[in-house]
Amino acid sequence: MAQDPTPVVQYGLGCCPDCGQRQVDLPDLLPALGDDFDWDQRDYDGFRLFMLQELAARYPERSRWTPADVEVALVEVLACALDQLSDAMDRAAAEGWLETARQPASVRRWLSLIGDDVLGRAQRLGLPPFDAPPAAGDTRSDAQRFDAWWLDHPEKMDQARLDGPRAVHDQHRMVTVDDYAARLEDHPLVLRAHAWERWDGSWTTVHVAVVPWALLDLDEPIDKGVATDALNDAVWAETVAFHAELGLALPARALRPSVRSVLYPYLEDWRMVGQEVVLERAVEVGIVLGLAIQVDPDYFQSELRRAVERALGTGPGGFFAPGRLRFGEDLWASDLYQALMALDGVQNVCINRFKRLGDRYPDESASGRIALEGLEIAVCDNLPNRPQRGFYTLRLNGGRKG
Repeated sequence: MAQDPTPVVQYGLGCCPDCGQRQVDLPDLLPALGDDFDWDQRDYDGFRLFMLQELAARYPERSRWTPADVEVALVEVLACALDQLSDAMDRAAAEGWLETARQPASVRRWLSLIGDDVLGRAQRLGLPPFDAPPAAGDTRSDAQRFDAWWLDHPEKMDQARLDGPRAVHDQHRMVTVDDYAARLEDHPLVLRAHAWERWDGSWTTVHVAVVPWALLDLDEPIDKGVATDALNDAVWAETVAFHAELGLALPARALRPSVRSVLYPYLEDWRMVGQEVVLERAVEVGIVLGLAIQVDPDYFQSELRRAVERALGTGPGGFFAPGRLRFGEDLWASDLYQALMALDGVQNVCINRFKRLGDRYPDESASGRIALEGLEIAVCDNLPNRPQRGFYTLRLNGGRKG
């Protein structure tokens, strides 16, 4: 083994006898080691062939090697061990990447690292394997149960591997003004949303106007005015699932929360820090219509009346269904003609009155256009107890009585 060189100080070699010089005799450089090993070898055959070639090169006088030789047996044992170690190294390296990870725990941790908590989402939404309580005597943790379920359903793990990065890359934060409207429209309780900025003297405030589900007021209970309990249950179930998926707080249904109290946690968690947001309701403009319809002789007037009420109603598919008309969208008589003429049994339609509610607004039946702007949305509920929300008169001519 090479020793450290010993320095020697010699005097009298310089300009005067008192000047000394430190001299060190360094050893010769070590010769470079040869490396003819192929580091790309990863399998049994490659390792075995390389070691046999080394044996043949080191012992050229020996011309015959058989599987019974001790040297060949040792080569094969070493090749088997190296093959196993190489496979273990490849497996360990594969767990370091989301695309190549094979173990459910590794995939779950990588998804959690990029912000996709698949385990927590499955627990909140009651997805498999948390859709049923654990079997008696099952002492595994939730993470172990989830990993075992992924092993039994590898296609679900592969789907999560693909969906995780896509979900992270999508912008769900409320950054721009358009983001506030788009993200609020994702909520089950919001049918339409419109956002704008306003300078309030000291800072800029984002105002968001929404059309709530069933045209509820922002501060009314969510179940007020619901026609059927089944519809209310369905919307509430969608709201619960929406908040659970995003990990948002949700007031208890027994407390009869308002639309504003349900949307507030969503706005607080997804808005920009320091950005003040004001939630408002759309400006609903009542529409007054006067309709005269010529009925086909083969149709009953009562049947056609019900069809017209459905076509102009606020139910699913109705012309004035909540959320169908956009903010500031003008109301055109031609759209009403199209909706009514599409009904079976209608021969002709005449709109005799077409105006905004209020004496100061003129009749627009001649122009065929009611201009709206800003946060205004046309409504026509045709309810006797709420005439301020619009109404229409319907006169049917021809057809069969009854």
